[in-house]
Amino acid sequence: MTFHLHPVAPRQGIAWTREGFRTFFKRPMALASLFITFMFVGVLVMAVPAGGVLLVLALPLLSLGYMIATRSALAGGPVHPGQLIEPLRTLPGQVDAQRRRKALLVLCGLYALVTLLIIWLSSSIDGGRFDRLQVLMASGESTDAAEAEMQQLLADPALVNGLLVRFGLAALLAVPFWHAPALVWWGGQGVAQALFSSTVAVWRTKAAFFMYGLAWALVVGVFGIVTATVFSLLGARQLVGVAAMPAALMFTVAFYASLYFSFVDTFGQPD
Repeated sequence: MTFHLHPVAPRQGIAWTREGFRTFFKRPMALASLFITFMFVGVLVMAVPAGGVLLVLALPLLSLGYMIATRSALAGGPVHPGQLIEPLRTLPGQVDAQRRRKALLVLCGLYALVTLLIIWLSSSIDGGRFDRLQVLMASGESTDAAEAEMQQLLADPALVNGLLVRFGLAALLAVPFWHAPALVWWGGQGVAQALFSSTVAVWRTKAAFFMYGLAWALVVGVFGIVTATVFSLLGARQLVGVAAMPAALMFTVAFYASLYFSFVDTFGQPD
């Protein structure tokens, strides 16, 4: 189908966040099962050579799969993990579907390639300090030596510069890929056209995306403050991490569900 770029009011960015949570609470277990399945498969994939590359390769399919699942949930239809790979399943003779599938795979490959370049560049700048910081945080060591090393890493300008490059370029990469998978699959656009259309769309709706990011920052910040305060008053601050795990899952699923609403407000309903 042919999509047309629609004007989007800034307040719609807040609505995208709200609708993401509303959709999650409508089908919480079903929508969460998609992400849990993705993470489970990701753990298995990481055990094979180049597993990390394959995982990054699948991220555009994850966002498109959630758009498909969200659209189905709003229509009262089924929601299941199989929707994550629905764009890759075509029947013999479906020429147009096969073309779109090939374009999606090229899009995934391009996304993985640029992501790896960003990781390589940021690692070159910080000299591997970010990787070392992740190891220390994952190990959970509370020794004086580990804490001293962590403090030293956090105060290192090279780490700060690497983080700025890493997250800054990652944010820029999200712009052309934000709507691109949906434009390829539902709009039949080629890879280059989808990346260009997504970039133009995000730029023209930048005020809505600013409010969208602000809304998410507010939700996460308020949750963190309220949770820390409540558990501190109860004298059980060690449970903050326990409460953060299901909350992180809910926020992640609601975020992926909200992608569909940003697409629909920008381009209209897919056929």
